[in-house]
Amino acid sequence: MPALPLVPTNAALDFLVALLNIPSPTGYTHEAVQFCHDAFAALPLPPNTTLTITTKGALLIEILGVADDAPVGLTAHLDTLGLMVKEVKSNGRLKCSALGGIVWAGIEAEGVTVRTATNQRVRGSVMPLNASVHVNDKLRTQERNENTLEIRLDARTESAAETRALGIEVGDFVFIDPRVERTNGFIRARFLDDKLSVACLYAALLMLNGQAPAQSAQILISNYEEVGHGGNDGWRPDLFELIAVDMAAVGDGQNSDEYHCTLCVKDSGGPYHFETTERLRTLGQRYSIPLKTDIYPYYSSDGSAYWRGGGRARVGLVGPGVGGSHHYERSHTDALDDTARLLWAYLTNPMG
Repeated sequence: MPALPLVPTNAALDFLVALLNIPSPTGYTHEAVQFCHDAFAALPLPPNTTLTITTKGALLIEILGVADDAPVGLTAHLDTLGLMVKEVKSNGRLKCSALGGIVWAGIEAEGVTVRTATNQRVRGSVMPLNASVHVNDKLRTQERNENTLEIRLDARTESAAETRALGIEVGDFVFIDPRVERTNGFIRARFLDDKLSVACLYAALLMLNGQAPAQSAQILISNYEEVGHGGNDGWRPDLFELIAVDMAAVGDGQNSDEYHCTLCVKDSGGPYHFETTERLRTLGQRYSIPLKTDIYPYYSSDGSAYWRGGGRARVGLVGPGVGGSHHYERSHTDALDDTARLLWAYLTNPMG
């Protein structure tokens, strides 16, 4: 079997931090997709590799393998949660609609940037209505949702007309600050789901170092996963197997943690393909990668979306452990390293 190369952890982390700092809420992902296109294109990719930005706006990387009789796919998504202006309120503040499964309480007091239609950027923060405890005795207990939180702009505006004069209008995207920090092997940020997995794929391709994979491979960096249809874009009709790479959910009752790669055997859509799951488990054992296995009760992936859209390939799901999903997330470089190792092993070992 191929010898396991070192994981380029620092290069992967540098890529990850840069990607995290590029806003990419569902519906506004072109800047992050272009960044990934340029970053992946600069890698020592195998001969006959093509990179295409699809009509839908995702990045599709296609690599010719040693064999082409059972082509494989891998996918991770870079679209994230976010907000969109729903209403310019009479007091000049903004009511917002969620993009993806926002935890409203988790974004209270977070900094944001509103992007106008003319690409002006206006800073602000997510605040409760009547946000002073000295005048609102219900503040500590009131529910946090789209009706009780608003955007307070860092501009002198006290009316809808003054806010509109800034160029802000219904439908503008609102970018939530990622707040990226690395310390003691941990990385903390919003939107590790699923940019951390994109970094794992980046590391795995660096580990290939120009070597052709065992089977021809398509790698899709998708851009609509958070709203359920990112996995349906550009796949070969004869695709044999698809591996979704997405964050492993850490929490009470779960087997996943922030230090390992997890093999998900079932999520809210049902079990993943048994033979694919067993192949991934075997590769982990062969290369001494200490995989966790887990089941996620409130979770779906681009692999699920592929199946729901009529995809015929068998599907598996792996990913690095991430704590605090859809909140202020955290993982560890050990999880990145083990996931990259497994993806490299998957690409370089023949099917069977």
